Amino acid sequence: MSVLKRFVKDTAVYGLATILPRLMSFVLIGLHTEKLETTGYAENTSFYIGAAFLNVLLTYGMETAFFRFFSKSENKERVYSTVLIALTITSCIAFVLLWLLKEPITEALELPVKYIGYLIGVTILDTLVVAPFAYLRAKGKALRFAGIKLINLAIYVLLNFFLLWAIPYFSLSFDWYNPDELLTYIFIANLIASAVTLLLILPDFFKTKLVFDKHLFSQLWNYGWPVLVAGMAFVINENLDKLLLGNMLDKDIMGAYSGCYKLAVFMTIFIQAFRLGAEPFFFNHAKNKNAPITYATILKYFVIVGAGGLLLIVCFIDIFKELLIRDEQYWKALEIVPYILLGNLFLGIYHNLSVWYKLTDKTRYGMYFSILGAGLTIVLNIFLIPVIGFMASAYATVVAYGVMMLISYFYGQKYYHIPYNVSRISLYLVVASASALLSFYFFRAQYNISALLIFIFTALIFYLEKTELKSILKRNK
Repeated sequence: MSVLKRFVKDTAVYGLATILPRLMSFVLIGLHTEKLETTGYAENTSFYIGAAFLNVLLTYGMETAFFRFFSKSENKERVYSTVLIALTITSCIAFVLLWLLKEPITEALELPVKYIGYLIGVTILDTLVVAPFAYLRAKGKALRFAGIKLINLAIYVLLNFFLLWAIPYFSLSFDWYNPDELLTYIFIANLIASAVTLLLILPDFFKTKLVFDKHLFSQLWNYGWPVLVAGMAFVINENLDKLLLGNMLDKDIMGAYSGCYKLAVFMTIFIQAFRLGAEPFFFNHAKNKNAPITYATILKYFVIVGAGGLLLIVCFIDIFKELLIRDEQYWKALEIVPYILLGNLFLGIYHNLSVWYKLTDKTRYGMYFSILGAGLTIVLNIFLIPVIGFMASAYATVVAYGVMMLISYFYGQKYYHIPYNVSRISLYLVVASASALLSFYFFRAQYNISALLIFIFTALIFYLEKTELKSILKRNK
């Protein structure tokens, strides 16, 4: 099996693990926005912002460090064992500390204190499974990885439907059920799903002899702590806009913005599937003499697929909104979608470009870039939200991720040259973005025009890439 073919296969499996549950989760967008007021949806958003911060803090860069040292170490099992033990011990300590600090945490998130137990439980359980999941990816066991992920999200989705829809619809009666606590039931569903996941992957805790190597952990920490800082900055980039909108405007706007933000989930799915397959692939393939050419090819086709997805979603945005967000009170923030999609595409390109500092062990650069992006996010939101409202957050997303992408590219070419086809990639980005904005602002819901724009973009790709596509098809026959 060719290198690229193996990469595509693994990414497809990881994509399956991401896409199928997310497709089910799409329905949840409609369910949650229908059952929750925009203010309730804002609290739901705050909960998962807190979970995102805590997940980054509790894993402290160990996942990325694991892949780096697992790929180059002769004693791979010791790498896994050390990371597993470290994350398990720190998770236990974190549980106690977080419980003691529950009131300051809820105040910072503007979240009722009654939800803090669920927040701590979900984040601790999700942290405990990080090392086993990374081990499955590193060993190429994509199917087992995908299977457990599918079970996790299937449980979450089914419990949501039972608790939020089935019980009221069929007038089921339970002593413990309170129709005014729907948000609580969402968090309970997540907690149960995370607990089942831990039980399913628990056998992988004992697949190797448990040995903690202090010297190795020191090396892992030195590699991983910049990833931790970068991760925290990334969470700020991804979520601070929602918190600022709630503080500077109101919870109603925050809820509407967060609901429409979910329409960019297609791009999120694509990026997540790519990262799951790409990270172990990039490390394992690094010693191949053709690695730079392979990385360049991967980025080009990543941009093609991502840009095509952006164009498709924006051209048919009114169909997606009807399917996924049925409550019209959320539609006031629909204009953010093209920009959030573009910003997330820039983020995906940035993740692709980040191979250079991970392979050269210069993870501090990733930290610097993420801090810069977080700084831009903070400044632009604070200064522009009072002037132009929630669109400030959408523009800030594009600017922050765009700057991170460009800076990473220029520094990367200095330390680890990869022959990216910049002109071709830029052309696809410009054509797709311009076509999407043209469709959104001038030809909204004119689907004959939408189809034409998509056809032109597709024809452009086949015209420019026909030689390479024919070559790839011939090799795989």
